[in-house]
Amino acid sequence: MSSDLVRLAHSWLAQDPDPETRAELAALLEGGDQEELRERFGAKLEFGTAGLRGELGAGPNRMNRVTVMRAAAGLARVLGPGRHVVIGYDARHKSDVFAHDTAAVLTGAGLRASVLPRPLPTPVLAFAVRHLGADAGVTVTASHNPPRDNGYKVYWGDGSQIVPPVDAEISAAIDAVGQVSDLPLGSPADPAWTTLGDDMVAAYLKAVTALPIGDARGLRVAYTPLHGVGGATLAGAFEAAGFEAPAAVEAQAVPDPDFPTVAFPNPEEPGAMDLALELARDVGADLVLANDPDADRCAVGVPLPDGGYRMLTGDEVGALLGEHVIRQTSGDGRLVATTIVSSSLLGKIASEYGVRYAETLTGFKWIMKAGDGLVFGYEEALGYSVGSDAGLPVHDKDGIGAALTVAGLAAQAKLDGRTLLDLLDDQARRYGLHATSQLSVRVDDLSLITGAMARLRATPPVELGGREVESADDLSEGSAGLPPTDGLRYRLSGGARVVVRPSGTEPKLKCYLEVVVPVTDEIADARAQAVRDLDALKTDLSAALGL
Repeated sequence: MSSDLVRLAHSWLAQDPDPETRAELAALLEGGDQEELRERFGAKLEFGTAGLRGELGAGPNRMNRVTVMRAAAGLARVLGPGRHVVIGYDARHKSDVFAHDTAAVLTGAGLRASVLPRPLPTPVLAFAVRHLGADAGVTVTASHNPPRDNGYKVYWGDGSQIVPPVDAEISAAIDAVGQVSDLPLGSPADPAWTTLGDDMVAAYLKAVTALPIGDARGLRVAYTPLHGVGGATLAGAFEAAGFEAPAAVEAQAVPDPDFPTVAFPNPEEPGAMDLALELARDVGADLVLANDPDADRCAVGVPLPDGGYRMLTGDEVGALLGEHVIRQTSGDGRLVATTIVSSSLLGKIASEYGVRYAETLTGFKWIMKAGDGLVFGYEEALGYSVGSDAGLPVHDKDGIGAALTVAGLAAQAKLDGRTLLDLLDDQARRYGLHATSQLSVRVDDLSLITGAMARLRATPPVELGGREVESADDLSEGSAGLPPTDGLRYRLSGGARVVVRPSGTEPKLKCYLEVVVPVTDEIADARAQAVRDLDALKTDLSAALGL
């Protein structure tokens, strides 16, 4: 066995305060499992703009108490003594432990820490940072990752996720941390350590129920929190707003870190919404809603004329919410924003209403930096931040506020004898049918993704799906208003668009496709044409990728 690996493992073992990971690492050392040791100690989780996220276990390449305490110590060094940090956490394995370790390190370093009272949605933490006038926030969550994962996300004083160069400053400070066993630690008895009460949740609910949800309330909703922490908060929001309590999927209503009924706790994944759709059929729901496990995302399903249900895409919900917010707000300085991989429809809606529009890099942290006057932002991956004339209550994606606003929109449509599908048809007739889809390629060897990107840069396609490639942008070079990022954007004839980029969180190459089909006759004909056009794009793009 490599002497370096053994030395690193023993050094880690000497500082690890967790008996579970200590036992795990001791067993690996005793068994001489060099492959496992190399996997855990041959690399480390890198702190970036998404903070930390990874599999639970011992070693620097895993999420554990040592990794979290080092992250907290790095954050403390960047902020400095006397600063105030709010800490939240979800219901995943070790989340509460990691949250309290963070508070102990911060207070031990002379900072103030306020910890949310129990596992709560990530948007409650993002709200609390600004509500309390804190300098930063931390939430312990792995969002919709598999059960074996956990993560650590940092917010700055504006209530939004950190962006460069703050992430690099924190990362460098983490690297300078010594043994965590040498760190001074505070305790819940420390005056600098506060455990917040339910008044913080009440303040959040007051803010989201002030969103533009209208007056209609006649709606039957089927809902699932997917074993996450959104259930109680969403139910509280619906009650406070005067809606009938949603019918919740019983098997998924209580937080469970093992997510026993789903293969992958992401409402976008095949099968994840099956129980919610079954419940919707049983109760005759007018609307299906779901949150991911930390409730910062919102999925929406609608009934079909044949008695079935269809999940809307993130772009469809984004367009509906975007136009709704624009109609319900006022002021010349309003701004709406989305990302370069989301549909271009929001830009056309904004232009129609004379509202400013911005495109950003992927990630909600960039949407929140789009500019002053932001009243709505969304990303196609089911993330929405809904505002009003008072601004955005949450400077991050908020699955509770989005669910409440969608319910208000659907209730008004029902009162008018219409549905959300009718509203989508209205948009298609007015702006053209904007249809989006994805092509994702998962790999075991990341060099395959590097090679595919290099091939596309060396030999850009001249035609995709029978459409001429009118321009090819290498996003790694940066462009007007966009920092450099590893991605390629192709603008095609007829208003179509393709964006190709490596995933920032998974070993995937992700391709985002959009076609625009004019509606000259039947909507159904336009939708059928859009499906054919997207399929043609996927076929040609797959060949160009060579994966």
